Amino acid sequence: MRRIFSSLFLVAAVVALVAAVASSDAVGQRVGGKPVNIANKIAPWVVEHTAYGQQAEFFVVLADQADLRPAGNLPTKAEKARFVYQTLSQKARRTQGPLLEWLHERNIKHQSFYIVNAILVNGTRQIAEALAARADVARIEGNPLIHNNLPQPDSAEQASATSGERPATIEPGITYTHAPDVWALGFTGQNIVVASADTGVRWTHNALKSHYRGWDGANADHDYNWHDSVHDSVGNVCGNDSPFPCDDLAHGTHTTGTMVGDDGAGNQIGMAPGAKWIGCRNMDANTGTPARYIECMQWFLAPTRIDGSDPDPTKAPDISNNSWECPSSEGCSFDTLQAAVEAQAAAGIMMVSAAQNSGPGCSTVQNPPGIYEATYTAGALNTGTDTIAGFSSRGPVTADGSGRIKPDITAPGTGTRSCTNASDTSYANFSGTSMATPHISGAMALLWSAHPQLKHQLTTSRDTLNNTAHFISSTQCGDAGPPNDVFGWGRVDILAAVNAIPTQSGLLYGSTGGLNSAGGGRLWLIDVTNQSASLIGDTGFDKLGGIAFDSNGTLYGVSGASGAQGTLMTIDPTNGTPTVIGLLSDPDAAVDGLRFNSQGVLYGGSFNNTKGVGQLLTIDPSNAQVLSSLTLVGSGNSFCPGIAFDSLDILYGSRGNSSGRLEDLDLIDQVTGVLAPIGPMEAVISDIA
Repeated sequence: MRRIFSSLFLVAAVVALVAAVASSDAVGQRVGGKPVNIANKIAPWVVEHTAYGQQAEFFVVLADQADLRPAGNLPTKAEKARFVYQTLSQKARRTQGPLLEWLHERNIKHQSFYIVNAILVNGTRQIAEALAARADVARIEGNPLIHNNLPQPDSAEQASATSGERPATIEPGITYTHAPDVWALGFTGQNIVVASADTGVRWTHNALKSHYRGWDGANADHDYNWHDSVHDSVGNVCGNDSPFPCDDLAHGTHTTGTMVGDDGAGNQIGMAPGAKWIGCRNMDANTGTPARYIECMQWFLAPTRIDGSDPDPTKAPDISNNSWECPSSEGCSFDTLQAAVEAQAAAGIMMVSAAQNSGPGCSTVQNPPGIYEATYTAGALNTGTDTIAGFSSRGPVTADGSGRIKPDITAPGTGTRSCTNASDTSYANFSGTSMATPHISGAMALLWSAHPQLKHQLTTSRDTLNNTAHFISSTQCGDAGPPNDVFGWGRVDILAAVNAIPTQSGLLYGSTGGLNSAGGGRLWLIDVTNQSASLIGDTGFDKLGGIAFDSNGTLYGVSGASGAQGTLMTIDPTNGTPTVIGLLSDPDAAVDGLRFNSQGVLYGGSFNNTKGVGQLLTIDPSNAQVLSSLTLVGSGNSFCPGIAFDSLDILYGSRGNSSGRLEDLDLIDQVTGVLAPIGPMEAVISDIA
């Protein structure tokens, strides 16, 4: 009965609006000599909620929106983030002025946004009509309260979890994704920042505190690491505009724990414990609004200080985790939220979203943000199995007419144990696609930790997880796939994804020689397509010469050429941190080229300072002992910086004159040391791997 009344009320309100517009001379109805159809520019929700003199919050969306397509041609995440922020904020500043002046003159409460060129206004029907009549306004959309059906722990689980009980093993969902196998390779999420867009986070929880980007081990700095988009709650335990991370429901703490949580005392609840987290509260308990959702997405583009000042796109997260939804049936606009989601993607931020819990029917992935192409959408498995959870929403997406296959991928989502907001030691089991989603966010953090060149390549990164997922066939909602509308591409397997991109192929790492004080000893990531290099880290050594990966993905390097005894080391490819193995046993060896053959034998291309000839060395990678030395016939005073094996273990090397400018590329006879020149090349760096 209530729905019938609401429908009749809405129809009557729309009719009343049309009649009012048709008879009113107070609001301009012609712009540039052309009639303006105001009724078509005002959303039905706004019509309903401004009837009978009511005031409501609504978005004034400007007609002039920024073009972010050039961001796709920028090579690095930092450049993308800077371009997107500057383009959006400049567009808003240039175009919102007349509207803001109009609102100021009338003392109308408002909030300006730039991620979408829009202004949130609290006003009456008359104000909405006046704004809709403007040529620079595209549409007027509502800001409804959205009640999210978020998972909750049962009381028995909560009581057990707060008793100090410790698990015997890593959480089953974490194990089932093979995350621990990736940790064993040395990748735990280092140098990756994940963001929680949720009910907030209890930042002091033992499983989260050390992983918070705002904690340095002694002091907390919440600037750029926390934002609260809840400004008007009543009776909420976190209040409004909380200056520090706070969770009013437990849900956000729980999902953040599944991304990164580990208390160091047995509670290994997170996929990527080496990653850092930041957060933005976009729900008052379980209640969100489009404005809160969009405000958090905008803050992620360029985090600010707690007071909202000094936005900085270089502090943007790599991944955002989202469990909220915004149904059109409750007044949400698909187009405006989609623009905000796509702005995050243009800035290189991977947005991972829950498919929602409206299963088992088909086409139940029906609300933003999970319906969008730019969102990586997660469905839920019954943990430890390859069966879909009954509540997990299915595709295809019909709400926007796209027929898009969703979810994109699935992960464990039932009985997921993680931390909660009850205390710094509390844990509980939750079930929902909200629990699957942080498994995927954490998996992406592991992938990017292992392969940092993918951080701004969202499509390639998604394809990597999709193509290595354990496929699970289903014809419930369409074709069996892959992908299909129940499991997407299948169950995430992060070990398979990491191994699908061998560290030593598809990616160039470069080392720089010279004194450390003059820029030597650095490890670089080289983008061949865009002819650019980005600094990974500084080993602290002079003259980092050769670098090489072994078959396990361990990166070796050697330093100290030309007058200093060489040092063999392993190097963390994510940050350049060295671990010294030892000094090369031949003090005259100046190794500038390093490479393993297919049998795991480590070779070094060297220039012997005493003899003045190039040499090919074999080196024991465990202790830096030079096992053999072969003089390269005809090398003379040439350097021998680079060596490389092809797939048949044929060895190539390069030579140069004393200036180091022109190089010859040679075939090297590994028995006689004879060089067979192939042709000249230009030397740029010491070695590549």
